[in-house]
Amino acid sequence: MSHRRTNRLLSLLSDDDYERLRPHLLLAVLEYRKSLYEASRPIEHVYFPVEGVASLVITADDGSSAEVGTIGSEGMVGLPVCLGDREAPSSVYVQVPGTALVMDAGAFRGQLERSPTLNLIMLRYAHAFFNQVAQSAACAHLHRVEQRCCRWLLMTRDRMPTDEFLLTHEFLGMMLGVRRTTVTDVMGSLQKAGLIRYRRGHVTILDHEALRHRACECYDISKLEFDRLLGDTPLAPRTDKTHRLVSEVGLQIPGRSAASDVRH
Repeated sequence: MSHRRTNRLLSLLSDDDYERLRPHLLLAVLEYRKSLYEASRPIEHVYFPVEGVASLVITADDGSSAEVGTIGSEGMVGLPVCLGDREAPSSVYVQVPGTALVMDAGAFRGQLERSPTLNLIMLRYAHAFFNQVAQSAACAHLHRVEQRCCRWLLMTRDRMPTDEFLLTHEFLGMMLGVRRTTVTDVMGSLQKAGLIRYRRGHVTILDHEALRHRACECYDISKLEFDRLLGDTPLAPRTDKTHRLVSEVGLQIPGRSAASDVRH
């Protein structure tokens, strides 16, 4: 993993806010399908993804589930904590493996109460995330499956360090609201056109521009909205801020208070 990558929200913090958070941040490995928090249970940690994708999921009484939002290096997992809650009706688990900076939810809540500027950044992210969810809901009704698939592939690529990443049929089917057979057909079509390579759940983006051309306008709309609300790009924080590098935070954790997957 490149230490030049960081989390967008951390890049926006003032020096004072970041220095108050930094002693609490620990690097965690996000393994496929790892639960980050569960529905109707206390949220114990907040996560700032550096690489990978987490999925916000609603599960019905019959056990069926639907993905309603995704979080990557542009945001954070644990948004209800920022809004004054301690739990949520949704669950979050890892769909694309990666890494994140993790912090105790109670400690983060204390920092929010202490800093109006930190609180404002998190509220602006909450607005951006809500807009993304709303855009996705409209997209599901208005655009073809192939267009939506291209959008999700581009969004996932934006959150990863390379053009190759894990993306299962199950996750794509959940994101797109279609059966796995439909996923097979769409991915096969994109592969035949030379836009991607897809083997055993691993995607390689071969032609980013062509993929963007086939995607619906929702991809660009969401990116512009994040830039409007959060002010910069994930790899280029504003010049008056220090780059928030993974190498700057603690890599050890006493006991097992966060998770057994924290890097040492």
